[in-house]
Amino acid sequence: MVSREFRLQMERYGLTTAEIHYQRPDHPSLLQLYVWQEYDLAPDFPTLREFLGFWERELEGALHSVRVAHNRLIRPAEWRAVNGIIAIH
Repeated sequence: MVSREFRLQMERYGLTTAEIHYQRPDHPSLLQLYVWQEYDLAPDFPTLREFLGFWERELEGALHSVRVAHNRLIRPAEWRAVNGIIAIH
């Protein structure tokens, strides 16, 4: 059985990390940090957008800023053709 994460990576998803700063509802002058991580598709980030939509609809802390990092962990193999033979004694 193949894991969900592996299947997503084979479908061109990459690991996305979002650093979300939001205002505390009880102290609006203070910012709190929340780190979110999930497999998502760059550059549109539909999973992150869905999460942020949920945040704005359901949670009290107003979003201040979001910083995103993304990396595809499985990529096509890199190779180069070598012309020649190396003899090892």
